[in-house]
Order: sequence, then structure tokens, then C-alpha cells
Amino acid sequence: MENFMFYTLTVLIWGSTWLAIKFQLGPVDPMISVIYRFSLAAILLMAWCVVKRLRMRFTLKDHAFMVLQGALLFGVNYWLFYVAELYLTSGLAAVIFSTIVVMNMVNANLFLKAPFDPKVIAGGALGLVGIIFVFKPELARFHFGDNGMKGMVLCLIATYSASLGNIISARNQKQGLPIIQTNAYGMAYGTILMLMAALVMGKEFTLVLSTTYVTALVYLAVFGSIVAFGCYLSLVGRIGADRAAYATLLFPIVALVISTIWENYHWSGEAVTGVTLILLGNLLMVNKRPRTTGVSSTLLTKNSRGQA
Repeated sequence: MENFMFYTLTVLIWGSTWLAIKFQLGPVDPMISVIYRFSLAAILLMAWCVVKRLRMRFTLKDHAFMVLQGALLFGVNYWLFYVAELYLTSGLAAVIFSTIVVMNMVNANLFLKAPFDPKVIAGGALGLVGIIFVFKPELARFHFGDNGMKGMVLCLIATYSASLGNIISARNQKQGLPIIQTNAYGMAYGTILMLMAALVMGKEFTLVLSTTYVTALVYLAVFGSIVAFGCYLSLVGRIGADRAAYATLLFPIVALVISTIWENYHWSGEAVTGVTLILLGNLLMVNKRPRTTGVSSTLLTKNSRGQA
């Protein structure tokens, strides 16, 4: 039941953050927006840990992996996604990001020795085909010009960074590191690294105090970062990075529903077909017994309070 709750919250929240990110694009540099987002999230998570008196002392080796998780998952990848959305539509960015399903399968096999599962592969394939159907009009309009190619490359690098961050998180959980504290430190480290990069690059720390920007910032920090990452990384530890990544294929469905309500989106035959394929792929994913390889089976009972 907890896995279902984590999965649902992840899909609903991250399915809406693509729109929130669009609201942050403009006068504030993308890197600075990422710094604002994760610094706020880190402060709130640290405060939660202090109030709840959670264990905060870890070894230097543990902190080294938290730094790595923070850089890959809470820093570089988000900065690149923000920049990429200056050149690509959110739909195209979602299509490229959906390849994390394949990347997680491969990386989990390489780094965690997790075996490939036929149902996961079949479900992922159905989902990826479904994503292509959903965004077929945007894909048809895409041109491999300078900006389009730049946006695509940035999205691919960002997606691979996120995938490696997933694997690091799975490794940390396998070593018994708690999700809430690991995320708190990881977001803090990721923010510090991005802050250092921004200072070296001479970025201007502009802050727009408009209702739209501030609301998007708070939503992305609290829900898009603290809550969603807590739920998603709990899934990575519980059901594996490959199956957890399938949630990314459901994000566009949420985005389309929001667009239907707020932007008068009209469903095409391709979109309906695509959503059907995504849901069928998801059905294949959930009709699978929890595995006991890759990430230890003890994680099915540990970290039950991984949500933030």
C-alpha cells in the first residue's frame, strides 16, 4: 500500500512540475533558479531532521556518496533541464527524459548487478512507444537546428545524470542510509556545488518577487523536491530503479490532463493510443513480484518512513 502511495504521489507531483518550471524561465538565470529551489528544499528538510531529532552523523565515506548523489540528482541534471527548456517544448523534454527507463535498466545492471527482467523490458518498451504517440505532433515539428540539437543533447546528458543519481541513491539505501537525511544532505551539497559554479561563471543572482515565480519556486521546492524525491527514491530502494523509473512515463498523462482543464487541450487519436500503451506497460510493471536481487530485499521493510 505504501508503494502505491509513493508511486501515485510521484506521478501526480512530477507530472505537474514541467509547467511550474516553465513559470520560472525568464529574467532569472536557470542555474540560479535551481539554486533557489534546492537551497529552500535543503533548509526545510534540515529543519525537519532537527525537529524530529533524526540521526545526522555519518562517516566521511557516506558523505562522499551524498555529495555525488547531490551533484547528479539535485544539481547538474536540473540545471541542464532548465536550460534545455529554453530551446525545447516541455513535451519534447518529457519524451527525452522518459529514456531514463532504459538508462536505469542498464545502469542498475552495470553498477548494482541487477538482472534484466523481461516484464520490465516489455513494459518499458510499450511505455516508450506510447510516449512517442502522445507527442507525435511535437516530434513531427522538431527540427535538428542549432538550438533544437543543443536542447536535445542537454536533455540527454541531464537524463543520464539523473539515472546515475538514482543508482547512487539505491546504493546508499542498500548501505542503510536513511532517505530523509540523505536527501537533506544531498540537496545541500548539490546547492553548494551549483553555487560555486554560479560564482565562477559570474552568474547574476536575480530574484523576481512576482506571485507566479515565487509560487512556482515554493511548489517546486516543497512538493517537487522534498515530497516527490522522498517518495520516488523510496520506490527506487523498494522495487528497483528500473521499475521506479516507469513513473516518468506517466508524467505526461498528468500534464495532458492539466492542459485539458486549463489550456483547452484536445485529445487526438494518437494521444489516446499512446496513453493506452503507457497504461498497458504500467500494468506489466506492477504485475511483478518484488525482486530480491540488486538492491537488498531487506529494503522492502527498511526505510518505511522514507517520505518527506
